[in-house]
Amino acid sequence: MRTVDLTKDFRGFTAVNAVNLDVADGTIHALVGPNGAGKTTLFNLLTGFLTPTSGQILLRGEDIAGQQPEKITHLGVARSFQITSLFDQMTLLEHLELALASPTGLGYRFWTSRKKLGAFRERSMELLAEVGLADRSGQRAGSLAYGQKRALEIALALALDPTLLLLDEPTAGMGLEDVDRTIGLVKKVSAGRTVVFVDHNMHVVGSLADRVTVLQSGEVLAEGTYDEVRGDDRVITAYLGETGGETHE
Repeated sequence: MRTVDLTKDFRGFTAVNAVNLDVADGTIHALVGPNGAGKTTLFNLLTGFLTPTSGQILLRGEDIAGQQPEKITHLGVARSFQITSLFDQMTLLEHLELALASPTGLGYRFWTSRKKLGAFRERSMELLAEVGLADRSGQRAGSLAYGQKRALEIALALALDPTLLLLDEPTAGMGLEDVDRTIGLVKKVSAGRTVVFVDHNMHVVGSLADRVTVLQSGEVLAEGTYDEVRGDDRVITAYLGETGGETHE
């Protein structure tokens, strides 16, 4: 995926300004920057939740700028959100079965029989196993620890069988143990697909990213490997602090 002069204005305020982003297939690409840098707006443009003012979003050569999220999803793009949005009373298995059923139309028919949804059970269990939650398949989502909820959301995104996975702050609010577990999970699920993620935790960025794009005031400030951008004086001033030490913003 790449963008060409991608721009989003909100009533005179330019949140994303002529951003040229090039994400190589099969890589893990991080978007970082201070609050208000335009990271979430850029994510929302890439996934169709916002329509750009101008510019292109090219996915395998097709311009998908302004297309509906459902259409973009069908093209192989899935995302997780910064804020969890699970159904507390539903089990983990039910979440996955509905996610897998939704492209068939069954997912929107909540009265459909358990027998029909059962056709998706095997794949649901595979996805839960992939994120380390198979032993909790019958548990209600509301009873999960925070890190486990984020893992379930990644499983739901994987249910769409994406070639491009976008993760919006996958470790936000996590303790160190959950952060390290999530790093391992993202590495695991990145096999055979492209991942773009936003995260404030520079330990996460340094552990995962093949390439890092730093945004400031809606524009690309710097791009390169983690070590390259971490040593860039402009980035140190804008994001990492005067000492260049690691920060959670």
